[in-house]
Parts: sequence; C-alpha cells; structure tokens
Amino acid sequence: MTIHHRLRRGAIAAVAIAALGLTACSGGLGGGPQSGGGEDEPIRIGYVTPQTGALALFGQADAFVIDAMTEYFADNPVTLKDGTTRPIEIISKDTQSDSRRAAEVASELILEDDVDLVLVTSTPDTVNPVSDQCEANQVLCISSMAPWQPVYFGRGGTPDEGFDYTYHFFWGLEDVQRVYGAIWDATAGPDASVAMLMPNDPDGNAWSDPTTGFPPFIEDNGRTFVDPGRYENGTTDFSAQISQFKTDGAEILAAIPIPPDFTTFWQQAVQQGFKPTTATVAKAILFPAAVEALGALGDNLSTEVWWHPTSPFESSLTGQSAADLATDFEETTGEQWTQAIGFAEAVFEVAVAALESADSLSAEDLAAAVRRVDIDTIVGTVDFTSGPVPNVAKTPLVGGQWRLQEDGGYELVIVVNPDEPEIPLGGEPEPIAW
Repeated sequence: MTIHHRLRRGAIAAVAIAALGLTACSGGLGGGPQSGGGEDEPIRIGYVTPQTGALALFGQADAFVIDAMTEYFADNPVTLKDGTTRPIEIISKDTQSDSRRAAEVASELILEDDVDLVLVTSTPDTVNPVSDQCEANQVLCISSMAPWQPVYFGRGGTPDEGFDYTYHFFWGLEDVQRVYGAIWDATAGPDASVAMLMPNDPDGNAWSDPTTGFPPFIEDNGRTFVDPGRYENGTTDFSAQISQFKTDGAEILAAIPIPPDFTTFWQQAVQQGFKPTTATVAKAILFPAAVEALGALGDNLSTEVWWHPTSPFESSLTGQSAADLATDFEETTGEQWTQAIGFAEAVFEVAVAALESADSLSAEDLAAAVRRVDIDTIVGTVDFTSGPVPNVAKTPLVGGQWRLQEDGGYELVIVVNPDEPEIPLGGEPEPIAW
C-alpha cells in the first residue's frame, strides 16, 4: 500500500487564490477559548506535506508519524497552562508537490477545518506558500525541513524584522557549506573547481545567491566554480550543463535538484563522460529510494544529514531515542528509515511545547509561546530564543555518503561532523570510484 493511500485526507475543495489573503474569522480556534470549546473539544492541528508528486519522498514518513502521534495523543492529551487537558486531532493535507496546491490546502485548513495551528515541512516550495497563508490569516505555523534562508528571506524577512505567526527550525546555508566543504577537502584536490547544478526555484536561487550562497563560499575557499545558470524543474536534457562542466574541467558537483531531475542528470552525466571526483547533492538523494533508483551509480554520493539513527537525541514526547524511532519505523512499515522521520515528529514536539506553555489558544499567545521554546527534541535542541534571526531556530547538521551494500541497497554513513562532534562518525569521506 502506498503512503498517500494510508493517509487520512480531508475533502479537497477548489479555493481561489485571490481569496486566500482574507483573515479567518476564527483564526484556528478549534474548540479554543474564542469558540468556547470545553475539555472534550480537540485542539486541531493541520499537517501539510508533499505526500504525492515529485517531492513525495519527503512525505514518506508521514503516515507512520501521524499514526504514531495519534496513538500517543490518545493516551497523552495536552495539558494546558491552566491545568486542563485537551485531546489532539491531526488533519493531514497533501500538496501534491505543487506550491499553488500548498496554499490552497493551507487555506482549507484555516477557513474550513478551523485548525488551531498548522505544521508544514519539506522544501521552501511547500513551506513558503503555507507559511504565507498562515501569516495572512493570523494562524500559528511551525515549519521545518527547508534551509532557513529561502524560507525566511524568501518570504520577505529581514535580519531585524520577521513575522508574527510563522516559525521555522532547520539548518542554514552556512551549515551545509561547512559540511560540503569538509567533504570536498577530504576527497578532492585544493584547486578542484565546483560545478553548480541549481534549479530555478527557491532552493536553487538561495544556494546561488552571490552574497550568501555557494559562489562566495567557494571563492573564499580558494576554488573556482562553473555556473551555467538556473534550469527549470522537470528538465529532461542536461546536455548543455554537462558540456560546460566538462569543458571547464569541474571535479566537484554541488547540486540541489528535486529527486527525479537528479536521476535524469546523473545518468546523462555518466553517459556523456562527466564523472566528478566528488558529488555533494542536496534534496535529491536524501532518501534511500532516490539513491536506489540510480543503481550502482549512487555509490559514494554525498549529501547533508539532518537526522540519523546514531544521533544522540530522544523525543520530548515519547522518550524514544533516534535509534528506537528508526527501528520502530522499519518494523512498522517494512521500509528503510528515512531522514524525514525525525523532523516529522519534531514539529509535533515543538507544537506541544508551545501549547502547554501558552497563556491561551489564541494565535497571539501561541506565537508568543513559540518564541520562548527551548527544548531538546528527537532532532536536537530547538531554541527559538537565540536566533539567528527572528522566527528561526537552528538544528544540527552533518555530512554523509551513500555506500552500496552487497544486497544492492544503500546505507547512509556519516563521514564529516565539523560542528557537531556529539554526532558520531561512521566512516571517512571517499572519492567516487569510477
């Protein structure tokens, strides 16, 4: 049974984008004080992710986490600041990997399902439109699984002024740059140039930014880069980019494509003779299924690692360790663990921390509570009191490589941890063996 068939989905209504900016009259008050709900009235949490489409691997853990959280909340209702307890109802919506659709389902949750707050994960293409709807409708939104710069600055935040109702936790470009740089230094020569494969989307534009993105980082480390410009998601012919990479002698690849686009690019690159020593690939090869689709061509591909079973963290809700959660996932689903499991649960951890400490269930009090959140979660410490900018908390990041196993599967091995020594290494960086 596929993941999206296992998820409970609300009715899908056609919503005009022009109407999405209207302020919700109840602002997510499902049984809250403004609606006069009692202790039996559930707190409604909207949950938005790409459960189908090109980004569906980000939502691979959704059914498992929603089932686990539903079971947990059935036995552990949330205790509010006034001492009363409230059950939790989770309403899940599928963006179908479409940004416009993400805005529509966010509006449904707010205007039709009357949610108290919205949780959203999985790339700026999903997080940004959902966050914008929540901000416009004055409903709390907690987001993750997207670098913080394209979410925060991409939505108009400034270093000093952020948002009223939207809060995000994850790592940033400065972190992935250090991780990738450590892999490059260990696997390629000091003068090896970097091929940049960047899409024309919020991630690609942020990573290509001439001020905070990869170009200045590469040059500051004494390397040159080859940038053929942004390509459109869904591109089926990368011959022009591959030709330029070969002509300019690039030995390192830095890329952030969606999963199907990298499969297309990498197969064409090998066929056309572009075989870099090192390939650091964000987003596209985060998950086992994406690497397995490459066959033997996935061996020693590198990527950022946001969460791993060997991470020394545990859930503030269930008490499970990272290893326990990964094992539970594999035994329950029959699938290999995936990085998304940890953050899919962590957004619920942050939500509960806010609910339990808020003065009321009004959006203003919930937002104020998030600003005070500083908790240890299954993905590490989430501290909204320390920045780096308003509305953002950072989480640990290390680097890993996919190692081909005898059975044809892949294992993600942590090979660099430049800023996170508490997360253990499982091996050393290796160049791609062609």
